[in-house]
Amino acid sequence: MYEFKERDAFDFARHIHAQTREHNGELFFRLCPYCSPKPSRDNLSTFSINLKTGQFKCLRASCGVSGNMLTLSKDFDFSLGNEVDEYYRPRRQFRRIKTPEKPIEPKPEAVAYLTGRGISEEVIKKYQITVQTKHPNILVFPFLDDGGSLQFVKYRKTDFDRSKDKNKEWCEADCRPILFGMAQCNGKFDRLVITEGQIDSLSVATAGIENAVSVPTGAKGFTWIPYCWDWINKFHEVVVFGDYEKGRITLLEELSSRLKCTVKHVREEDYRGCKDANEIMQKYGPGQIRECVEHAAIVPVKHVIALSDVEDVDIFKLPKLETGIRQLDRLLYGGLPFGGVVLISGKPGEGKSTLASQILVNAIHQEHKCFVYSGELPNYLFRSWIDFQIAGKSRITEYQNKWGDRNYKVSGTNRELIADWYREKCFLYDNRVIEGEEKESLLEITENVIMQYGADVILLDNLMTALDLDPGKAFDKYDRQSLFVKKLARLALKYNALILLVAHKRKNNYSSNENDEISGSGDISNLAMLTIAYEKDGELEEGQRRLKVSKNRLFGKTETKGYVLHYDEKSKRIYGEGDDPEFDYGWDKINDGFVKVDSSEDIVFD
Repeated sequence: MYEFKERDAFDFARHIHAQTREHNGELFFRLCPYCSPKPSRDNLSTFSINLKTGQFKCLRASCGVSGNMLTLSKDFDFSLGNEVDEYYRPRRQFRRIKTPEKPIEPKPEAVAYLTGRGISEEVIKKYQITVQTKHPNILVFPFLDDGGSLQFVKYRKTDFDRSKDKNKEWCEADCRPILFGMAQCNGKFDRLVITEGQIDSLSVATAGIENAVSVPTGAKGFTWIPYCWDWINKFHEVVVFGDYEKGRITLLEELSSRLKCTVKHVREEDYRGCKDANEIMQKYGPGQIRECVEHAAIVPVKHVIALSDVEDVDIFKLPKLETGIRQLDRLLYGGLPFGGVVLISGKPGEGKSTLASQILVNAIHQEHKCFVYSGELPNYLFRSWIDFQIAGKSRITEYQNKWGDRNYKVSGTNRELIADWYREKCFLYDNRVIEGEEKESLLEITENVIMQYGADVILLDNLMTALDLDPGKAFDKYDRQSLFVKKLARLALKYNALILLVAHKRKNNYSSNENDEISGSGDISNLAMLTIAYEKDGELEEGQRRLKVSKNRLFGKTETKGYVLHYDEKSKRIYGEGDDPEFDYGWDKINDGFVKVDSSEDIVFD
C-alpha cells in the first residue's frame, strides 16, 4: 500500500517544523523528535531519515529509536495520503468488493438505453456500464479507483415511474465513496471535469474530452472528498460541470471552497437553457459540450467584490447554532452566529468546558460536523464526559463504589448507540503525542478538517494549551496569542464556521470590565464575535452558575447581570429557566422508531 518517496521525508520535517540538512543521502534533523534533547554540541544531528529507504534512527544511546515513515505517520499524526492513512490507520471500515478479473462487458440493454441518450458505444464499453442480469431495466455503474480496484457500485432504473418507484438511483451500502471514472482517466493530471450525474460524465467523455468523472451520491453528497483528496489535488485544474438549476451550478460552491487546485466552472450562458451535460448533448451535440469545457471560467478571487454587489442580509435571520440554553438563544435571536469566534471564559474548575461540550452536543444534534481539540483531557475522558451529556439522566446507571461514593455509568450498549449517533459527525484531535509547535500544527489541522470533512463547528479547549508559550522565544507570548486568535477569526470568516474558544480568567483582576478579565492578551476579546462568561457566584446555591454575555458584536445586546443556570451532576448537563434537563437527542432512534434501552442492561441486536 505504501512506497517511500523522498518528498515524504521533507514533508515530515515541515510537519514538525524541524531544522534539517541533507548530507550523503540522509536528511539530518537538528534535534530528535522523540527524545528532543537540550541542544548541545554532542547531540545535534543524531536523528536522520535515509532518503532512499525511508528508514530513520536516533544515534543517542539513551534513545536509539528507529523505524520507517509509517512509524512516523502513526507517532506524529503525519499523513502519507488518504489511501495509506486509511490502510494503516483506518477511520472507518468499508466493504471490500471483489474486482472482476476481466473488464465488464456491457449488456445490450445498457447499450440500447445509453446510445438513446447520446452516449457512444465506445464510451459505454470503456466505462464498463451494464445492467443487472435479472433486472435488465436497472443500469449498473462500477466505480473503479485510479488503481483499477472496484470500490463502489451505483444503480439506476431506466424506466423509473415516480408513482410506483421509491428511488430512481441507489448504491451498495457501506462501500468507499469515490468518483466515477477515476480508472478511465489518462493519468496526465492536466484537467479534470466533474459532473453531478454519471450519464453527464459519459456525455463529456463521448464529446472527446478526457478525465471526465462524476460524484457518487448527488449534488449534496461530499463524503467522497477525503478518499479522493490526494488524487484530485494532483490535477492542474478542475472544471465543475454541475447541473444548472435556479440560477446556480451545483457542486461549484463546495468544491471551490475545499479544493486547493485551480477551480473553473462552465459559464451559465454555455448551458443554453439546458440543465446538464446530457441534455446539452442531446439538443446541441458534442460540439457544445466541448465549448462548455474549453470556455470554462475561473472562479473569482474570494472576498474581493464590488461593494455595490454586497447582498442585503437580514442579520436576524443569519444561520445560528441553538445552544440549548433558551435564555441565551433568545438574547442572540436564535443562538450562536456562524462566521466568527465565540469566547467562553471562566475560572478553572467552574464548568466552562462542560458548557462548551454541551453546546457541541447540540451542534451534533442539529446535524453539524464538529472538530474538537481538548488540551487538558485524555481522549477517552473527553468522550466519556460528552457521552454522559448525550445519554441523559434517565439512561445513566447510578451505583455505589467500595468506598461508599456515588458513581455513574453509561451502559456499553448505550455507548455503542451513542457512538453510532455521532459517527462521522464529530472528530477529535489526537493529543496522545504532541510534538513541536502545537499552535501552528493545530491551525493547519483545523483548516484541513474544515476543508476535507466539511466541519463547521470547532471547539478548542483551551487557548493556553493550544499554544507553545516558550519564554525563550523572541516572540512575545501575548503577541502570539493575539496572532493565534486572529488566524482563528479568519478561518471562521473564510469558511463560515463557528469556532468556540475556551479561555481562563485571570486569578486576580482589578478591572471592572468583564472582557479585561480573560487571561492573556487584551486582543483576544477584541477579536471575538461573542464573549461568554460562565462561573460561580457567591450569591448562588451549590451547583448553580451565572452565565454572562459581555460582548455581542453582531447584535450589540449584552447581559452583564447574567442568567442563573443549574448543573446536573449525573448527566453533566447545564440548564436554565425554561430548559428541559432531560431533553432526548434521539441517539437511540433506529429506522423510524425508538428503542428504549435499559441503562443497566445490554441489549443484543440480531
